[in-house]
Formats: sequence, structure tokens, C-alpha cells
Amino acid sequence: MFSKTSKPAPRPAPQSRPAAAPPQPLEPAAVRRNPTAVSVIGKDITVEGGVTGEGEVHIDGVVRGDVRVGRLSIGESGHVEGTVSAELVEVRGKVVGAVTAKQIRLFASAHVDGDITHEQLAMETGASFQGRSLKFQRPTAQREAVSPVSDVINLAAGQN
Repeated sequence: MFSKTSKPAPRPAPQSRPAAAPPQPLEPAAVRRNPTAVSVIGKDITVEGGVTGEGEVHIDGVVRGDVRVGRLSIGESGHVEGTVSAELVEVRGKVVGAVTAKQIRLFASAHVDGDITHEQLAMETGASFQGRSLKFQRPTAQREAVSPVSDVINLAAGQN
């Protein structure tokens, strides 16, 4: 009753390979910031010395030294004894030392003992922080060579 006869689909004619696209210029290293994987310092690892790089690092172990990376997350078992500097810092563990970043988030289990310098700071209830919270001071436009005080002195003396 319902019979369908299927005809084989015609084969496309062989085509020549398309010309290869011209090579794209390489982007400078400052523009290429897409690390493929997060570097992890596990619970059972202790690093004696600094950690530096431009990528993302997650610390569950102990680092005794300064940490300078692009993005940093410190797990609940993570412990850093030294200065921390990154674009973004998320703390669930412990930091003993100054923390500097554009964005800093302290989760409820975080304990920071040191000054925090930031543009944005978020703290969950329960986070422990002992130190100063210092907001980044963006550079102001260059002021004129003559200061307002000298203008007042010159006006009082009758000079313009």
C-alpha cells in the first residue's frame, strides 16, 4: 500500500580542493590570553618558592612564596604564605600576606591575614579578614605645571 521506491542519490562531481587560506598573522602574546587548562597545586603538594605566570592557577595545597598569576583561586584546603597578585583572586582557604587584584572575592571559608588592595571586593558572611582594605587609586590626569596655590600667590601679588 505504501511503497516508496528510492532512487540512489546522484553522486556529486569530484571537486578540486579549495585553495588554502592565507596564514593569519600571529597575535602578540599580550593579546593571546586563552590558557587551555588551569594549573592545579594539589592538596598533597607544598611549593617552597614563588609561583608566576599569566594563566589561571588553583591552589589546594601550600605555597610558601609570592604568587603572581593572571587568575588565582585558593581552595578550602589551600594555604598561601606570601604576597598574592593577580587580575582576579577567589579565596576559600587561607592567605597570610598582602593580596592585590582588580577583583577579589572572599568566600565564607576564607581567612586573609594581610592588606587587600582592590578595585572590587566581595566578602561572604563568615569570611575572616584582618588587615586594611585599600581601593586602587586610578591615575588622575596630569595637572597643569602651575599649582592653584601659586596662582593665588600670584594674584595676591598682582601678577597674572
